[in-house]
Amino acid sequence: MGEIRIISADDHVFEPEDLWTSRLEAKYKDRAPRVVRIDDADFWVCEDRNLVGMHLGSQTGVRIDEPEKLSRSDTYENVRPGGYDPDQRLKDMDVDGVEVSIIYPSVGLLLYTLPDSDFLTSAFRCYNDWLSDFCSAHPKRLKAIAMLNVDDLSPAIAEMERCSNMGFAGAMITVYPHEDHSYFSSEYEPLWAAAQDLQMPLSLHLASNRPGPGQEYGFGSPKITAAFNGNVDHWIRMSLSNIIYAGVFERYPKLRVGSIEAEISWVPHFLDRLDFMYTQRAKAPGWYKITGDMLPSEYFHSNVFVSFQEDALGIRLRDIIGVDKLQWGSDYPHHESTWPYSRRILDEILVDCTEEEKAKIAGGNAASMYHLD
Repeated sequence: MGEIRIISADDHVFEPEDLWTSRLEAKYKDRAPRVVRIDDADFWVCEDRNLVGMHLGSQTGVRIDEPEKLSRSDTYENVRPGGYDPDQRLKDMDVDGVEVSIIYPSVGLLLYTLPDSDFLTSAFRCYNDWLSDFCSAHPKRLKAIAMLNVDDLSPAIAEMERCSNMGFAGAMITVYPHEDHSYFSSEYEPLWAAAQDLQMPLSLHLASNRPGPGQEYGFGSPKITAAFNGNVDHWIRMSLSNIIYAGVFERYPKLRVGSIEAEISWVPHFLDRLDFMYTQRAKAPGWYKITGDMLPSEYFHSNVFVSFQEDALGIRLRDIIGVDKLQWGSDYPHHESTWPYSRRILDEILVDCTEEEKAKIAGGNAASMYHLD
């Protein structure tokens, strides 16, 4: 990659053991997410639900160097310190050649699966407070993405405003709300307006589904199958379709919404289907009619961004997706991360790109989206 600036648009923390047990308000203390030893392995557990094991943050780079050692059983003491220590994080970023890290949760993603909305709002606020402290240690290189619970929009908007004032780069909302409250609904108008006014990009990140029929997402859930995990872009496509078909981007032209950690090669077919359904089907009652001659796919190109990790097929289709829409992420410190070989992997994936395209995809697009220096 030479001297090209590299920004990881999809990194994670691995939350410290006491994040919620030490910070949650008293009425929720007994329900706080915590680390529990089961047999010889540790797991994050909340309300008797096994959320995720330590392997998610303890086996960074193992799949590349020693894939035969990958395991779903591990203990917290083996979690990579860069997951929760900002100074150690910078050391690992330097090893990998990453200048700036855009940071999402790990355990926090799975909290979206919990049904109690008030509890969720409190847990997210605790996480945002901790993440603010984490990123403030190195504010030019560690950029926070806030967690929002949009079940109740007034507190969610207030939290987004609070996080914006703390210097957060963006916010994440559930990748898929309950179907009775899809993003097609007008109830979200205040959220879209606030995000646009605050210039806060909104992210739809894998594994943040709210509970609903057929969409429970949790590594400890009995409903998770290989097929489910292999088709996570389904929820992204459904939510983006609802947002676009509701005319949200027509009303809020400066709003930006991103698909995070769902790869990108699905996008060309998605764009084709967006326009086909809009132009070749009779409109049903309640369908939105876009003003003028804009097509749904054009709103994708103007308002949506997509992150990827190793989707070489998607890069070959970059002209259809839009080079300016593409943001690379390493997924550090997760076990599927490209660390510590991100530069080599980027070289391989972007080998047929021009130097201008490489600069945009590896970091330029993320720098522009998140207003980085």
